Amino acid sequence: MQQPAILLVEDNPDDADLTILAFQKKNIANPIVVARDGVEAFERLFGKEGDEKPPELPAVVILDLNLPKISGLEVLKRIRATPRTALLPVVMLTTSVEEKDVLGGYRSGCNAYVQKPVSFDEFIEAAGRLGLFWLLLNVAPPAT
Repeated sequence: MQQPAILLVEDNPDDADLTILAFQKKNIANPIVVARDGVEAFERLFGKEGDEKPPELPAVVILDLNLPKISGLEVLKRIRATPRTALLPVVMLTTSVEEKDVLGGYRSGCNAYVQKPVSFDEFIEAAGRLGLFWLLLNVAPPAT
């Protein structure tokens, strides 16, 4: 049986590559699916119009706040508003620590809000720890 995927919603290719590298360094074997904007995130979670059945849900969504087309907060709000995805673990991984953004993330239902570290080594360590926690230590809600 294949391990559930991680949905990484990140428009910055360098940050996406660093996150993937961090998971590899921590021996996280789950497949990583990257969505580059909010529209792609919706398609990965809810499918495209005309799909016979919705896509398999990821184990966790790692979501950037500032995305093109549809913001991370709007993606999060739709995740929480849809019964099938309402309990899906969502971690905001973003550069902003502005109070309004942090509060917006938590008020919209994120499970964790993490600032992207600036240095390469700190970014690798933080992303790796996120993966280990959410995939190995966290007890996910049962599928509904």
